[in-house]
Amino acid sequence: MPGKTVKTEAVVLRSIRYGEADRILHLYSAARGRVGAIAKGVRRPRSRFGGRLEPFFRLDLLLHEGRGELLTVTNVSTVDGYPRLRSSAAALNAGARACDAVLRLLDSAEPNRPAYNLLCRYLSMLDDPGLEQATAVETALAFRLKLALAAGFAPELASCTRCGEAQHLTGFSGAAGGVVCAACEAGSFPLSEDAHRFMVAAISKPLAEAPGAKEHSLRQVERAVGETLEHHAHVQLRPAA
Repeated sequence: MPGKTVKTEAVVLRSIRYGEADRILHLYSAARGRVGAIAKGVRRPRSRFGGRLEPFFRLDLLLHEGRGELLTVTNVSTVDGYPRLRSSAAALNAGARACDAVLRLLDSAEPNRPAYNLLCRYLSMLDDPGLEQATAVETALAFRLKLALAAGFAPELASCTRCGEAQHLTGFSGAAGGVVCAACEAGSFPLSEDAHRFMVAAISKPLAEAPGAKEHSLRQVERAVGETLEHHAHVQLRPAA
């Protein structure tokens, strides 16, 4: 049977050279979730795709779905190339870690519009030279918390995950998936009030309003997110910064 054409907007998460002139693409799309695709002949000098099939590009794509696992890119137009992001080492690093987190955590071929919108919003912030806080570790951790929420793995922050106690929340357990009280803290690590406040605010506020926190609190937050995703999503993320 002939294949069908898929039209979707997507962000390039990873682009890998393949053969003499092709590229394998890892995409996160608005309509299809995670997509693997091949762009044939894209590395030839006269390729009509140009240099658009590179990480961080947000594209409108036409893809041919045949019998294989990889879809074939047949047409592409740029929605946003985020050019200023590419001129900053800090922004490039933050963007790469964000795309890697999406690649590791969201492997489903089902659409997840909140996750897609979150990624596009973060790349737009990194592309804005006036938003210096976009490259801060606070924003990177807020992105990860929101991404975990969109993927269905947000940690429990309102009450102890073991007994339901809402007061005296002094620790965090990745295995339990959230905060724990003093009576249930066995097997957990200490979580400061500052770190707890950061996590609650980071999930509830817009990404551009990521709260501040002390350095040791941010290390606790990164550990909390990392251990939660290791235990419940079975993925390991790269360091946030």
